[in-house]
Amino acid sequence: MAIVESALLLGLQYAMLALGVYITFRVLNIPDLTVDGSFTLGAAVSAVLGAAGHPYLGLLAALACGALAGGVTGFLQTKAGIHPILAGILTMSGLYTVNITVMGAPNVSLIGKPRFYEPLEALLPNAGKNIPEILAVLLVCVAVTAVLILFFRTVFGLCIRATGNNEDMVRASSINTNATKVTALCMANALVGLSGALLAQTSGYADINGGNGMIVVGLASVIIGEVLFGKRSITVGLISAVVGSVGYRLILALALESEWFTANALKLVSAVIVGITLSVPAIRAAVARRRTQRGAKRHA
Repeated sequence: MAIVESALLLGLQYAMLALGVYITFRVLNIPDLTVDGSFTLGAAVSAVLGAAGHPYLGLLAALACGALAGGVTGFLQTKAGIHPILAGILTMSGLYTVNITVMGAPNVSLIGKPRFYEPLEALLPNAGKNIPEILAVLLVCVAVTAVLILFFRTVFGLCIRATGNNEDMVRASSINTNATKVTALCMANALVGLSGALLAQTSGYADINGGNGMIVVGLASVIIGEVLFGKRSITVGLISAVVGSVGYRLILALALESEWFTANALKLVSAVIVGITLSVPAIRAAVARRRTQRGAKRHA
């Protein structure tokens, strides 16, 4: 039960990351590597403000700073004409210095400091150790997912989706594709920053290297969600990203609890999970082709 609770809490924390990656990777159809830097930025800002006694302000500031990081990447892509992958790498590299400057040290501790979920602890004094944290993060996930679903049904949200599907057509319709790209990147990295903030406040610290490999975690969550739910509407896609994040953490926890892997094998297990999930569509297509060929031979 403890494993499930821990996986659920981590999965919900990283769900914001998964939603951000989904927006850039699936909606906008752009690979954004800013994620590793904006995740740490959100954690750093939230930890510094949380240590000063402002946990809620820390969450809002993480959103704003993440959006700013996404805006820098968007500017490099749209105005400077830099390739999306290189633009993300440049922003991520620059954010390392920004993050260490914000933190003032390699890590910041929040032990003994107020956290955003403490009101739920007061309301549920007899609940389990992780229950108030899980409920608080779950409320954030539900609220953010609902807002995103509604946003992508608006005219501007549809323009962002259309930009990812066919940028030339959108530009021919006199829609400013630069604005849609920058907005989507700001939104995505704001969510990534929020994910880092949630993790920092629930874990009790922020580390300068906490964002390493976050793009892999986000992609794994998105792909696992698509394997479970398929590629359907954007509403299903957003929900599947959240479920995929929880599923990824549960698979990872169960794998590390087995006799074959140790905690040092975390990166290896993550890579294997991502590799397998990315291969599922190809495996399904191969199986479908074989069935079709067998059916054709029978009727021949």
